[in-house]
Amino acid sequence: MSEDKTQYGNNKQNSTLKKAMVDALEKSLGVVTTACKSVGIDRGTHYNWLKADEEYAERVKSIEDIAIDFAESKLHKQIEKGDTTATIFYLKTKGKNRGYIERQEITHDLPNANINIEIIGEDPEVNE
Repeated sequence: MSEDKTQYGNNKQNSTLKKAMVDALEKSLGVVTTACKSVGIDRGTHYNWLKADEEYAERVKSIEDIAIDFAESKLHKQIEKGDTTATIFYLKTKGKNRGYIERQEITHDLPNANINIEIIGEDPEVNE
């Protein structure tokens, strides 16, 4: 195998396929199977590129933001239409600092019961 060859073909061909894959991922909003089918590569090739090519991985990662932006725009449209569920969801996720947070209250009425509560995670105020 010559120096410019890899297990996936020559570097120029890889570069062309990677660009096509990034474009396909943008069109499919990050759906890997759909993008791979449109480019004509298998999923394993895509994941190998992610591991081996930092620039490719960064470009693919940026597509996640495009998909999230798309989903957020759809959520805002639902809120504009008066969708109560969408409004509540938005407030629970984005309005936490204003008190829109769901808390769980657990009660019991078992006499002489020993209850242990373990809090997993960091207290953000402790690290400030």
